[in-house]
Amino acid sequence: MGDSLKQLIALNAEQEKDVERVRQRDELLEKVDCMKKKLPWLKYDMKKIEYLEAQKREKEAKKKLNEAAKMLNEFKAPIEKQKQEKTKLDDQCKRISNFMNENIKKRNDRLQKENEAAVQARSKYKEIEDLRREEACRKQSIIEAKMKLADAERDLQNLPAYEPPKEEIERLKSQILELTSSAHQMMQQKKEKEKSLGLMKTTLRNCVDGLKDMENTKTKLLHALKKSGAEKIFEAYQWLELHRKELNKDVYGPVLLEVNVSNEVHAKFLEGHVAHYIWKSFITQDSGDRDFLVNNLQPFDVPILNYVREESGQKAPSEISKQMHDLGIYSRLDQVFDAPAAVKDVMTSQFGLEHSYIGSDKTDRKADDIAKKLGILDFWTPQNHYHWSVSRYGDNEMSARVEPVHDSRLLLYGLDSGEIENMRSRKNELEKLIADAEEGIKSLQIQQRLVEDEAAKLQKQREEMVETARREMRKRKDLESCVEQRKRKLVSLERSGDIETAVDKLIEQAARSNIERLKHAIKVKDLLVEAVSCKWSYAEKHMASIEYDAKIIDSEVNLKEQEKFAYQASVNLQNCQQDVKDYSQQLLAAKRNAESIAIITPELERLFLQMPTTIEELEAAIQDNISQANSIVFLNQNILQEYEDRRRQIETISAKLESDGKELQRCLAEIHALKGSWLPKLRNLVSQINETFSRNFQEMAVAGEVSLDEHDTDFDQFGILVKVKFRQAGQLQVLSAHHQSGGERSVSTILYLVSLQDLANCPFRVVDEINQGMDPINERKMFQQLVQAASQPNTPQCFLLTPKLLPDLEYSEACSILNIMNGPWIEEPSKVWRNGDCWSTIAGLAETR
Repeated sequence: MGDSLKQLIALNAEQEKDVERVRQRDELLEKVDCMKKKLPWLKYDMKKIEYLEAQKREKEAKKKLNEAAKMLNEFKAPIEKQKQEKTKLDDQCKRISNFMNENIKKRNDRLQKENEAAVQARSKYKEIEDLRREEACRKQSIIEAKMKLADAERDLQNLPAYEPPKEEIERLKSQILELTSSAHQMMQQKKEKEKSLGLMKTTLRNCVDGLKDMENTKTKLLHALKKSGAEKIFEAYQWLELHRKELNKDVYGPVLLEVNVSNEVHAKFLEGHVAHYIWKSFITQDSGDRDFLVNNLQPFDVPILNYVREESGQKAPSEISKQMHDLGIYSRLDQVFDAPAAVKDVMTSQFGLEHSYIGSDKTDRKADDIAKKLGILDFWTPQNHYHWSVSRYGDNEMSARVEPVHDSRLLLYGLDSGEIENMRSRKNELEKLIADAEEGIKSLQIQQRLVEDEAAKLQKQREEMVETARREMRKRKDLESCVEQRKRKLVSLERSGDIETAVDKLIEQAARSNIERLKHAIKVKDLLVEAVSCKWSYAEKHMASIEYDAKIIDSEVNLKEQEKFAYQASVNLQNCQQDVKDYSQQLLAAKRNAESIAIITPELERLFLQMPTTIEELEAAIQDNISQANSIVFLNQNILQEYEDRRRQIETISAKLESDGKELQRCLAEIHALKGSWLPKLRNLVSQINETFSRNFQEMAVAGEVSLDEHDTDFDQFGILVKVKFRQAGQLQVLSAHHQSGGERSVSTILYLVSLQDLANCPFRVVDEINQGMDPINERKMFQQLVQAASQPNTPQCFLLTPKLLPDLEYSEACSILNIMNGPWIEEPSKVWRNGDCWSTIAGLAETR
């Protein structure tokens, strides 16, 4: 026991300095807590100063408002007095104006009555003159009426008798009816032909529209090719159409116009399987046609393929076996589209369509069984394209490549050329029928016009006869009526009486009207004298009122300025009162907040006096103490616990159990504190990796990101998540063999390694065959990224091991290329390998030597 005690005391002595540093850190944190208690009280003092300043501003605003109200009352008193005087003058002017209006009304009544009397007198004199004039005219009219009556009776006696030609009129009427009936029949025949012509034109219009739609299908396909990169495909197609007569055999192309796929899903499969260049290619069946097209279509940048029929070639059986059906396979890729035989054979031979099968969702689920059981290495499902390849190194291992099915961008549903030719022949036939019908209608129209002209001539002749008869009868009736009228007029003129009595009566009435006019004129004169007197009095009162108006306006201008000043003072007082209220509430809230954090005691007040007196200085001091506490780092996190344990073991074993419980709580707190110290740094590091990775990935593919996979305090589960997407329509997926192909995973891996280049410190890096699973485009982009990252200054040396590289890659001056088994210093080994023998043979040769 004594030896154990000595060992414990020695160990405590060795760790005394570390324990002192831990206690120093605790003292700094306690000081920070005390400073944090003073911070709300400093904020309370600042709010109190603001509250007192707001009260001071409120008192000044009240004083200004009282002064403005006093000045406003002093301005209002004289204005009210002037307004009362003006009101009295306005009332007097109003009474005088009413009296003047009444005078004007009386004068107008008298003038109107005088005018009426004058009009009556003039009318009586005019009636007298008219009566005398009428008497003279009456005598003259009697003489003229007798002469006109004698002339009319003589003309009536001399008028000869007229008999109308009724038989001729009836004959013309019957001829007109016959011609009208014939014209009506011709019109009915023309209407029937026009109706038939309208139906034929409608059919022709529908035919032309259908033909345009068929031809527009080709135009749409050509536009699709142009957008996909074949910029001069329209010119190439037009040139071929113009020179088809010069060709020996049929030439097909572009291939996209010759292929017809009825199923949209099959169109996706076919477009995804064949190379893009085939769609803009032209296919010939004669070597001379091929040379002719190559020479002339070379500026349009379109491929020319020559098709030679092979009679001995054996095609794969087209039947789908029962075993294939059980696994969801229902067709082959060369069976889902229609095309001319030459086009179909070229596509099948070029891209192995007869070896690519089409399956359903069931096939997707049993993809591995299809390759193993049926030996099918290429097939399509609604979601994916599966392709197996056999290893070239002799172990016959199979590797699969799974690619998603992309939407079709070129293949559209079109019509074959035979149907277009049938539609064109139908259009020509309809045009010929329409021309014949229009000619027949024109002939009927000419005949109808001739018949109608003949009927019009006869109708005109008949109407002239009828009009002549009517004119003669009307002439006799007019003469008889004229004689009767003149007789009645003569009798009326002879019955007129004496007019002298009427003239005397009219002279008496005119004299009475003149007397009335004189009375009215005298009354108007009296009213005018009275109006002039009232006008003079009204002018005096009105001028005095205008003077008062000017004085009131000047006073009101000054009053408005004073009211504006008073209103501003009132608004200022309201704002100040609101500020006082707001600051009071803020002061109470600050006090409650400070009291909730700490109540000031004498000991706390003494500590507060030793601290900074401003908020900014206090916050800076808090931050400095926290930084000092965080800067105290020790390797053994449990050093204080070990120290205390040994001390407690020396004192008593019972106290050890209690200290263990406290130590457990402290350890948990330290874990969270430590996590808060390193986790932000780790997140920052991952954020830097993600920034570099996302930027590099956008240059290679579509998008990618790197994130930290956190699991609270389960630190063993922490990791890095790499999410990528290689298609614009897709979503970010975690990098795995289930979602990405081998080439895509290789691209993502090398970009992640490049992102670590600036952050990881190592002497060199080795990358082995990372480019083997990539397509040429991604491989070229990957190599460019690797060269750029490895060529940066202060980066480790990087070795890339690969059996092959793409041609025309860009290298920096910092890159070196080393070819295995190449160079002047290995002349002897190169001679051994010259014949291309296997390694065992070479090894044998080496042993014999």
